[in-house]
Amino acid sequence: MNKKAIEIVVAPREPHYVGDGFRVHNFIPSGFRLDMKRMDPFILMDYNSPFYFPPSDAPRGVSVHPHRGFETVTIAYQGKVAHHDSSGNSGVIEEGDVQWMTAASGILHKEYHEEGFSKAGGYFQMVQLWVNLPAKDKMGPPKYQGITNSQVNKYHLKDDMGLIEVIAGEYESILGAASTFTPVNLLNVKLQEGGKANFTFPESYTTALLVIQGEIKVNNQETVPTDHFVLFENNGTDFILEATQKAVVLVLSGAPINEPIAAQGPFVMNTKEELTEAIKDYNLGKFGSLEE
Repeated sequence: MNKKAIEIVVAPREPHYVGDGFRVHNFIPSGFRLDMKRMDPFILMDYNSPFYFPPSDAPRGVSVHPHRGFETVTIAYQGKVAHHDSSGNSGVIEEGDVQWMTAASGILHKEYHEEGFSKAGGYFQMVQLWVNLPAKDKMGPPKYQGITNSQVNKYHLKDDMGLIEVIAGEYESILGAASTFTPVNLLNVKLQEGGKANFTFPESYTTALLVIQGEIKVNNQETVPTDHFVLFENNGTDFILEATQKAVVLVLSGAPINEPIAAQGPFVMNTKEELTEAIKDYNLGKFGSLEE
């Protein structure tokens, strides 16, 4: 086995709020060498670790805001999120579901706790990941993929020791539910205590994982606790995960786009001039309209 070594293990940073409905730890970009260039094509990761929101008649969330130049991927572990955008897409994602929105040339959207969940209150746990788009696709049409858990193909480990949900990419010939513009693997790995799974990705891919629940051992060596992020070096191709406690792990691996990155707030383009154009287009109402 050509083992892939760990480059860094990152503990969760102090949480902050995005809007009033998402209490997140930011892993990408951060001051732990996890900048957009190193993590290419993954340009942002916010993790809402399990947090109890009390009942509220007014759904918490993030009001209308724009995006251009990339995709947002929201994975629900606990709780429910409602989505609306200026392309006319809407939906609710709940435990096990995925929302994959391609902002591309420009979109307005809003994300809130689903009304029933908000009124009842409960534990909320989500990951939001931003995946960059290559220059040739940044000004393409917006797209929306609402993927229920039943639509996610699954690979079952022997002896009921766990399963791997293939959100995007491929695992053991099982294809992901989401379509992507560049090679991206996104896997939800669910292991019983003592369960093991092997992974193989090209050396050149940016490969990382986030421990959502429990505790794992990587390559039979380093133990990684819950809420911690692991970045692998760009050497070797293979690694092994073993659950020392019942665990859920989000594994991500993607081919770097290797293009210039110019980012400002909700816009990620290739040049400063394109950022200026994005801001101008937004102010001119070219991203469509969406009620608050």
